[in-house]
Amino acid sequence: MRMVKWSAAFVLVIAIGLAAFVLITAPRALSDQRLTVLKTPGNAQRGEGIFNAGGCASCHATPEQEDRTVLGGGLELASAFGTFVVPNISSHPQDGIGLWQARDLANAMLEGVSPRSEHYYPAFPYAAYTHAKIEDIADLMAYLRTLPAVEGKTVSHRLSFPFNIRVLIGGWKFLFFNRTPVQDDPTHSAQWNRGRYLVEALGHCAECHSPRNALGGIIAAQRFAGGPDPEGKGWVPNLTQHEKGLKDWSIADIEDVLASGSTPEGDYVGGSMAKVVRNSAQLSKEDREAMADYIKSLAPIEGPVRPPRPAF
Repeated sequence: MRMVKWSAAFVLVIAIGLAAFVLITAPRALSDQRLTVLKTPGNAQRGEGIFNAGGCASCHATPEQEDRTVLGGGLELASAFGTFVVPNISSHPQDGIGLWQARDLANAMLEGVSPRSEHYYPAFPYAAYTHAKIEDIADLMAYLRTLPAVEGKTVSHRLSFPFNIRVLIGGWKFLFFNRTPVQDDPTHSAQWNRGRYLVEALGHCAECHSPRNALGGIIAAQRFAGGPDPEGKGWVPNLTQHEKGLKDWSIADIEDVLASGSTPEGDYVGGSMAKVVRNSAQLSKEDREAMADYIKSLAPIEGPVRPPRPAF
């Protein structure tokens, strides 16, 4: 009798555990109420600004060509979990997102969920985009629809086990996906609040400029403090006011690097940041100054210890 009771209790625990797993890992789409604003066509002209602020071309533009609006994807992003391949987001109906509705783009960017109700991997920075205004997503979709269709579907990600089990991303979201909106802070200026929105949401600066833990979640205590390049190609700089960060940079210095890629030391940014500058250079000077204002306000945080550079 005691064995039967223990067996029943074990089955119950397993059942509860499975139910909790399904509940936690289930993809979550936006509510119909929140999607109401998407019934109004977006503004493509404003959407171009969202496209530039969001850095869409940095990853989705077809490699080895200069036109930032040819969004055939194919860029490969190496990581500790395997290689992510950036998809085609052109208006091609089969190979891109030409058949998507605005709600599909909103679910992708704000919830990390595909039209087939599958999780997207957070190599797509929806952990930052989730803070974007849904009206901006409508405008972005309107602009994307004006861009050329690009033929060619990209190949699948090449990920190691267990990271190739997509449902587990639901667990990652449970641990690290913070949907709290970026609200204006009345104690700061309109310029600072605009910059905060551009940096934290659309610009997703923290996604690269923050160290991550073993599961790929940003280490909150060192947000914006730099660290190893997620692609393993060097070191991403500290953006805070720490002495090893941007303490000696002025707002004008930060705006200039976003406009031209030129640093106060007379050098130029390289790597993936060079692609970022191609986008931020298209923004208005006012938006770049707003971003610089917010970045300059980041409290000093010491980042991870950078390993010594190899001797030549």
